[in-house]
Formats: sequence, C-alpha cells, structure tokens
Amino acid sequence: MEYVSRDRVTPLTAVLSVVSLIVVFAAAGGRIPQSAVPAAPGWVLESIPHLNVVISATAIATIAVGWRAIRRGNVVAHRRAMLASFALFGAFLTFYLYRLIATGGPDPFPGPETVYLTVYLPVLAIHILLAVVCIPLVYYVLLLAVSRPISELRQTSHARIGRIAASLWLISFSLGIVVYVLGHVLY
Repeated sequence: MEYVSRDRVTPLTAVLSVVSLIVVFAAAGGRIPQSAVPAAPGWVLESIPHLNVVISATAIATIAVGWRAIRRGNVVAHRRAMLASFALFGAFLTFYLYRLIATGGPDPFPGPETVYLTVYLPVLAIHILLAVVCIPLVYYVLLLAVSRPISELRQTSHARIGRIAASLWLISFSLGIVVYVLGHVLY
C-alpha cells in the first residue's frame, strides 16, 4: 500500500528537513518564546535530560536490532525496529525542544573552561553536525519505505542510504549520551 506518492518522496524529504531544522535551530537559539509552550514544574524540566538519555540509549538498541534484522533478511522485524527508532527520535526531539523553549535555550556547560573548549564543544559540534545530516537521510529512507511495497525497495536507494543514515544516527545518539554525561553527570 502506498502512503506517500513516489514522486513526492524527494520534495517531501526536503520540506520536512527544512521545517525540522528551522524549528530546532529556532528553539536552540531562543527564538521561540517561552509562552509558546505550557509551563511545567521545575522537576519536569530537570528530568527531561535524564529521560532523553534513556530514550537515546533505547534508540541505539532499536537501530542495532533493526540493522541486525535486515542483515538476517527479517524485513518485518527490521521495519518494526526502525519505526520504533523513528518514534523514539520523535519523542526525544519533542522533549528536547519543549525543554529548550520552556527554559529559553540550552543550559551553559557547568564544567571547567578547558574541558568545555577541548572536549565538550568538539563532541557537541560533531553530535549536532551528524544530527543535522541524519534528518534528511532518515526522512528519505522512511518515505521510500512507505511509498513502495517491500518487494520494490531493492530497486531504490533505501538500503544504501539507510546504512549511512543508521551509522550516522548511531554515532549521533552515542555522542548525545557523551554530551549528557559531561553536562549532567561529571559536572
């Protein structure tokens, strides 16, 4: 069953990617007013980074399960795991953006300046770069998957782009956990 018209995969990928990135960078830059989201108690805002690290670790597991399933030829398990990964990414992003908007932007790094400049910023920069690159790749493979029957996916770039997307997604989620550990556990 075709959920997305085949000829709309690329333009829809572009639109979703641009809109997603605009929202993320607007929230991170404090451009979305706090009044745009309902107020939450402080404990809720403080718990979001901890919840998001659990979501990230779970997403790493579901991506790995999906990758393993497709390598074994289990398309159904692959599809379930990758859809779960996408849903986890959506949940992560929702909580992350809510917190950014509700608090007016990202928290300052609480550790020493040397660690901030030599470890935290480079890890954060790579994490952000990979996340930005992943967004259109993930949308593209997802839209390819819902625009064609499983039997036709082999004639598309789904597998090739999917391997790249999954690899970068795993690294990005992993580096996000490193950022969490640096900003919430070590310092």
